[in-house]
Amino acid sequence: MTIDHAPPDLSTLSKNEPLALEPVTPTAGSRRRAVPRWLRRTVGPLLLLAGWQVLSATGVLHRDILASPGTIAAAAGELISDGTLPAAMGISLQRVAVGLLLGGVIGISLALVSGLSRLGEDLVDATVQMLRTVPWVGLIPLFIIWLGIGEAPKIALIALGVAFHLYLNVYAGIRGVDEQLIEAGQSLGLGRWGLVRHVVLPGALPGAMTGLRYSLATAWLALVFGESINADAGIGFLMNQAREFFRTDVIVVCLVVYAFLGLLADAVVRTLERLLLQWRPTFQGK
Repeated sequence: MTIDHAPPDLSTLSKNEPLALEPVTPTAGSRRRAVPRWLRRTVGPLLLLAGWQVLSATGVLHRDILASPGTIAAAAGELISDGTLPAAMGISLQRVAVGLLLGGVIGISLALVSGLSRLGEDLVDATVQMLRTVPWVGLIPLFIIWLGIGEAPKIALIALGVAFHLYLNVYAGIRGVDEQLIEAGQSLGLGRWGLVRHVVLPGALPGAMTGLRYSLATAWLALVFGESINADAGIGFLMNQAREFFRTDVIVVCLVVYAFLGLLADAVVRTLERLLLQWRPTFQGK
């Protein structure tokens, strides 16, 4: 901030004479911050698209290797107009929602048992820590043998990846609650369940939000693997069909859809964090 004029000399003013306020004008830095943040965030993707289009138009990037953005946009329009892409998105979203719900219930339940009780920790934590080190993608053949080739193995794969992330972060959030807050709650007369409700669970909520963000990313990753094997519908099924016919434009469209859905899910989690964690102001950058 800059001041247009020098401040008045206070020694020349009488005690009863009011001070004259000088106008303050914003500096260039303040005007620079007036640029919308969403506009600044689009600069990188737009430059990437422009460079991609230039490389495709000049022949440096051959269309058999990777289609141009214009071709991909045309393919997306065709898939949307004939209803293929919306139908595939609906099926994939349904799989992610069911897997996320199932994995969330399992992961949070185990975290509560293990985090709130030493006995529960002794019974649960070692087993979960052992199982989470097993590559869950490598369990696909077993899931197919156990559950068949329908929807069950795909949902189980998503639920497995979600459960581990939520367990680890919710458990860490519970055990990360300050002991002094527990002592303060006890001094105020809170019982065991009162401490859990009013102190422990709110304190673990930031960790749960972090776990939910990781879980959503893992859910989309598990969906890609699940729909790449024995799928007859969904975005992954479209990608497999496009791979057989060397349709790089359709493959990129499906990848963009995966990325868009993941970005949308992350935006939902950020909104939940702003609503549920208003009591916990954090550093937002300068």
